[in-house]
Formats: sequence, C-alpha cells, structure tokens
Amino acid sequence: MSLRTSGPARAGQYLALLCYLVFLAFPFLWLISTAFKPAPELGSLHPTWIPDSPTLENFRQAFDEQPLLRAAGNSLTVALSAALIAVVIATPMAYVMARQRGRLATAATGWVVVSQAFPFVLVIIPLFLVLKNLHLINSLFGLIMVYVVWSLPFALWMLVGYVRAVPAELEEAAAVDGAGRLRTLVSVTAPLLAPGIVATAMFAFVTAWNEFFFALVLLKSPEKQTLPVILTHFLGAEGVADLGPLAAAAFLATIPSLAIFAIIQRRITGGMLAGAVKT
Repeated sequence: MSLRTSGPARAGQYLALLCYLVFLAFPFLWLISTAFKPAPELGSLHPTWIPDSPTLENFRQAFDEQPLLRAAGNSLTVALSAALIAVVIATPMAYVMARQRGRLATAATGWVVVSQAFPFVLVIIPLFLVLKNLHLINSLFGLIMVYVVWSLPFALWMLVGYVRAVPAELEEAAAVDGAGRLRTLVSVTAPLLAPGIVATAMFAFVTAWNEFFFALVLLKSPEKQTLPVILTHFLGAEGVADLGPLAAAAFLATIPSLAIFAIIQRRITGGMLAGAVKT
C-alpha cells in the first residue's frame, strides 16, 4: 500500500492549513492596521485593511499617556526571572520523574496534569493571604514566585517528555566508559535536552509576559505594574477604549514574544536535529 497522499487530499491539507493560518493571523494583522490608522479612519463606517493615511501619532500618544517603557521593563524582569527559575527547578525534577518508574512517579505526573485544571479565581484569595503574610504583596519578587509556581507543573510535564525521548542506553554506555552520574548528565543528557529546555523556557516566558490577572491583583503601585495591566489604562471610565493608542501599545507588547520565538526557533530545530544524529 502506498503511503503517499493523493493530489486532491494533499491540496485539501494545504487549503486547511492556509485557512488555519489566516484564522490565526487575522487578529494580529488587524491590530497592526489599527495601530497605524489616524483617528478619522478609526471611526469610519467602512474600515479598510490598509490605512489610507498611515501615521505614527497613535504610538506617540501611547507613550505620552502611559509609562510603557517602565511597564515593559517590569514585565521583562518578571518574565525572564520566572522562566529561568522554572527551568532550573523543573529540569532535575523532570529527569528524576522520567527515569524513576513506580507509583510515586506516576502519582506525581498525574498531580502535575490535574493542577493545570485549577482556575485562577479559585487560588487567588489563599494566594493573596500567603503573600500578605510573607510581605510580598506589591512586589515584583512575589509576582515572580507566583509565575514560577503557576508555570512549573506544565514546564515539568514538558521536560519529562523530552527526558523520556533520550535513550537510557546512552547514559548506560557512558557509565560503562567510566563516566560518573554528574559527568553523564552534563556531557550526554544535557546537550540532548537543550531544545526541550529552550522550548520550556520560552513557554514560561510567554506565560509570564502575557499574564494579567495575578499582576492586576498583586501589584498596586503604578511604578511596579506590568505591561498587560498598563494596557487597561487606555480604557475610559465608561469602558470606552482609546482605540488608536491601545492598538499601538498592544502591538508593541507583542513584539518581544515574536522576537524571542524568531531568534530561538532555528536553535530549537537545530538542537533537535543534532540530538537525533547523536542518538
């Protein structure tokens, strides 16, 4: 039986993929279009994709009205710190869970999956009380710890899959050659886990960068607020949005995530191919 896909089936696959890409790209492209439209075009009854008179006025107003640079610095500090800490904690835990077979490892994996089902609203009150007792309310460090705890289960779950994909025979061969446990982990296992570690760090970073609810509740001082919280300031008292500056600020807020993904995408792919060759 031939495994090749027939012409009509392949065309259908490409058409479905194209429709999916258009579905994903539509909000972002409309956001870019709105960010460069002048005020008269924003209120037009017949909106267009390409602005008739592109302008940077929305970006100027966004920076004049809100402290976007300071908020972006807070978000970057929190997101990078949370991603780094989560990866450092999750990597050795994932290795132990993947290599140790038994009821305890199975129960731990199950709890990791179940913990993702808890909604934010369910944990915010006890979390607020705990952080209040630790004097971490209105603190970037407290917010970092929250993001680490919140992203750790899924990061751990991701890394367990990557560790299990590394053949245990490679570690056994290194042990036969006289390498100790630490040397084996550093020289054999860690390079093969690099794509998984990078992907996990990226997930933790994007999660912390985009998170809004915890930052809104835990940060009260304007100088400590993160970018998602600052974006809400473009809404008026009656919920009327300052659409142009809001679109410009939102567009700028998406750039770091896109830039990080563009930079590390090739490294992730290259690391996976290198791991396949080594195995």
